[in-house]
Amino acid sequence: MQPQRDLRGLGLLLLSLFLLLFEVTRAGRPVVSCPTDCLCASNILSCSKQKLPNVPQSLPSYTALLDLSHNNLSRLRAEWTSTRLTQLHSLLLSHNHLHFISSEAFSPVPNLRYLDLSSNQLRTLDEFLFSELQQLEVLLLYNNHIVTVDRYAFDDMVQLQKLYLSQNQISRFPLELIKEGNKLPKLMLLDLSSNKLKKLPLSDLQKLPAWVKNGLYLHNNPLQCNCQLYQLFSHWQYRQLSSVMDFQEDLYCVHSKKLHNVFNIDTLNCSEYKESAWEVHLGDSLTITCDTKQQGMTKVWVTPNNEQVLNQGANSTVTVSAEGNLHFKQVQMQDGGVYTCYAMGETFNETLSVELKVHNVTSHGHHDTLNTAYTTLVGCILSVVLVLIYLYLTPCRCWCRGVEKPSSHQGDSLSSSMLSTTPNHDPMAGGDKDDGFDRRVAFLEPAGPGQGQNGKLKPGNTLPVPEATGKGQRRMSDPESVSSVFSDTPIVV
Repeated sequence: MQPQRDLRGLGLLLLSLFLLLFEVTRAGRPVVSCPTDCLCASNILSCSKQKLPNVPQSLPSYTALLDLSHNNLSRLRAEWTSTRLTQLHSLLLSHNHLHFISSEAFSPVPNLRYLDLSSNQLRTLDEFLFSELQQLEVLLLYNNHIVTVDRYAFDDMVQLQKLYLSQNQISRFPLELIKEGNKLPKLMLLDLSSNKLKKLPLSDLQKLPAWVKNGLYLHNNPLQCNCQLYQLFSHWQYRQLSSVMDFQEDLYCVHSKKLHNVFNIDTLNCSEYKESAWEVHLGDSLTITCDTKQQGMTKVWVTPNNEQVLNQGANSTVTVSAEGNLHFKQVQMQDGGVYTCYAMGETFNETLSVELKVHNVTSHGHHDTLNTAYTTLVGCILSVVLVLIYLYLTPCRCWCRGVEKPSSHQGDSLSSSMLSTTPNHDPMAGGDKDDGFDRRVAFLEPAGPGQGQNGKLKPGNTLPVPEATGKGQRRMSDPESVSSVFSDTPIVV
């Protein structure tokens, strides 16, 4: 009986071991003990402060959090772990001596959501370095020696929400991270403080949505002082954005080799910031965003008459889109005024006011006015040109005809009472006279028959027509003779 009982006990033991192995296999967990230099607690492995030069091998595949901080790791190669850690969501590598990371180093951890690489010796971030981490949400790279950030270093990181790059030596602002919404669509915090940034793309930063600017930290950088920089941060201060309100004393700029607080640049005499209104014309289409400091908030719009704007109005020209934006189909004069957006979120509520000014003219009116002004200007120019042509380009006067034969005394005057003002250009007329000034004295002859005093015709008398004495003689009816009626007083010509 005793041997049978022993056999039965041995069979039960073997069955128990088989069931245990079956359960372990079904759970997908190989039987791997905790590494010698680590402290294991369930799925958490802490290998911190062990002065490890390399990552321990044979890590359990069920590891969810791996802490390798405060060690002597210098390189993170592609084969740093022989086990594919698909359940790992947090990897801590801070306070090591890392200066090289392979572009394939994160292939074994595709589901990583939190990565801490702070306080290392990284100098460059190469292209596609983090492309394998498509589930990563938080990336800490502060307190390194990073000088260069490749434009494609963070490609395909569609879930990244927080990126810490402070306390480095970055001198180029990585605008592609926030301007191109498809690159990092969920990024809500970008810390670039305590770097070597001197210039910022101010116009591009001003166009960013408030929820991006709210997490864009730029303090402790040697920025160049100018009024546009002052206007930018004054706007952020007006909106109570955290990136400015939390570090107002650390926002400074450089002017004349001296540090100044951005909000106290008295030497530049910058104008105070004022929130501007939206200006439109009659009949224009317009969309006004409720620019909140947080994404995913519930938004309600109220008109200047304290009436809620509905999502769809039967006859209304003002509606609210699914994203919470206020849309005007055709702006009317009565649409002007102050609109209020009430935004409600999980952590806080926000109220925004937007003023709309409607000009009583269509947008095409400016073009018509411009065309009218242009036509008037062209007409004035043509009028001036015509006047100048009339004054200076009239048919040639008599002195342009060449030398004419001298005419008789009777033919050149109307009984010596009509004095021609045409100057004498006879080249033979010379003498001792000054070439630059031709002075002559003309005496009016006494009135002849048929003329009254001062050469005027008496009623009933006719004027005798002089006979032609030569081919070049000027006729009395010659329209090119400009004459005037004078008295008997001698005149200096």
